[in-house]
Amino acid sequence: MSDKPGVSIVIPVFNEQESLPHLAENLHRAASALGHSYEVILVDDGSSDSTWEEMLKAASTYPHFRMARLRRNFGQTAAMSAGFHMARGDVVVTLDADLQNDPADIPLLLEAVRNGADVASGWRKKRRDPFINRRLPSMLANALISKITGVRLHDYGCTLKAYRREVIANLRLYGEMHRFIPALASWVGCTVAEVPVHHNPRRFGSSKYGISRTLRVVLDLMTVKFLLRYSAHPIQMFGKIGLAFGLPGAAMLLAIIAAHLSFRMFGTHIGADLVKRPIWVIAPFMLILFCIQFIIMGLLAEIQIRTYHESQDKPTYVVRETAESPPSAV
Repeated sequence: MSDKPGVSIVIPVFNEQESLPHLAENLHRAASALGHSYEVILVDDGSSDSTWEEMLKAASTYPHFRMARLRRNFGQTAAMSAGFHMARGDVVVTLDADLQNDPADIPLLLEAVRNGADVASGWRKKRRDPFINRRLPSMLANALISKITGVRLHDYGCTLKAYRREVIANLRLYGEMHRFIPALASWVGCTVAEVPVHHNPRRFGSSKYGISRTLRVVLDLMTVKFLLRYSAHPIQMFGKIGLAFGLPGAAMLLAIIAAHLSFRMFGTHIGADLVKRPIWVIAPFMLILFCIQFIIMGLLAEIQIRTYHESQDKPTYVVRETAESPPSAV
């Protein structure tokens, strides 16, 4: 194997001792037929069964397997991030370890990348999961994610994806953010292609996903929306929220002042009625106070953003490619 493989296959693993032997065999068969140099990276995310022992057996049986074992269960995103850091290939492919993703579909993703896509995302078109508790929530979540991020995919939850190395080179993942990589990649100008792939029914164990995971995904989606739209100028978001409070508050305050002046100058009773109701006096000041608070939060966020970029020398742009005149032109 060359020092730098053409393809890195990253698989986070958690309590999959029964599926590991079959997974390793399928991976070896599929990767050997790619026609590229490759490496298979398995990351044990703190399994409590014999998963690590089965991984070591796979490494001793098949070539080009590399292993990592996390000290505890940090979650799928953290395990995938660890695999990304270990990967050396020009293209990085990810898939689940439960045998529901088919390694034989990897060439389909690589073909999409060769055709110009920066990210090839699998689409489980004929998904083999229960409808009520798996497919229906997934359909609703995919529609919501597509609407909020503006990157329309049928299946954000499919782990079977392929990335050009530059897409994930400087990526920092937290929470459940791994599923949003296509949206984050599109934000910096990468092209995203969706590829129909096979999906197998689960043969061993049980799903690690539940309603609590769905709630975490929704919260992370809010983070992604903020990163996509306001990460460079958070005052735009906090300022809009502040104005949504401040403008009605200012209008109410002006109405009270006008009504009071009307009562003092013309004797109309509307001003007296307003002054006698505490809500009309308290509400505008509270709304204006909320406005000031949100604007201050936006200014503090602006300071934090600038500290983030300047202290770590983080650019506010992403260069796709460069060119220069040849030496003979000088």
